[in-house]
Amino acid sequence: MFTGLVQSLGTIKPLGGDSWQITCVSQPSNVIMQDLAYGDSVAVDGVCLTVEEILKDGFIATASPETLRRTTLGLEETQQKYVNLEASLRVGSKVGGHFVMGHVDGVGRLLTAEQTATSWEMTFTAPEAIARYIVPKGSVAVNGISLTVAAYEPELSHFTVAVIPLTYADTNLRYLVPGSWVNLEGDILGKYVEKFLYPGKKQSTSPNDTGFNEITPTFLAEHGYL
Repeated sequence: MFTGLVQSLGTIKPLGGDSWQITCVSQPSNVIMQDLAYGDSVAVDGVCLTVEEILKDGFIATASPETLRRTTLGLEETQQKYVNLEASLRVGSKVGGHFVMGHVDGVGRLLTAEQTATSWEMTFTAPEAIARYIVPKGSVAVNGISLTVAAYEPELSHFTVAVIPLTYADTNLRYLVPGSWVNLEGDILGKYVEKFLYPGKKQSTSPNDTGFNEITPTFLAEHGYL
């Protein structure tokens, strides 16, 4: 489990097969490396990967076929210059973002990024696998970054977030250009609400599944959750 607060930037390099080498490049990298151990979980652009070998400034991990299918790791043309890194949450640690599982629901694209007087407003596409969990002022993880939804346009299948300068400067959001792919994860609370509303319905693992109604504030109020 993670909080969506990025601790370091890194690079990622395929080693062949399903193995990847992740290297910390920003300081202080010791936030990631100081207690890193074999078997630990690290969020790499929001993807939970397991440490299989520890290197001087990074580690080696394996990405399963399901992970490659569902995330940007499986898209060769979308390899980012830098990836966001966060070590797993420790018991008793502060939760400054929201609970992020590292289980990506699907990928989206950056549509626009506009600088305002106080922030960057960034708009992303949202496939159905993630769109059904998006509500205005709710939480969403973009490349593992905990962000608040500023606006959501269901008919256009996209949402907008306001990114403060600190987050923009310390993450790989600043390297994105329109058309860049990103990993998206919906709020775990929305997923449990969905499960409770449809207790007997099998939940699909397909990132393109459209088997459930959209979860909105109106929908939640109608069913007694708000």
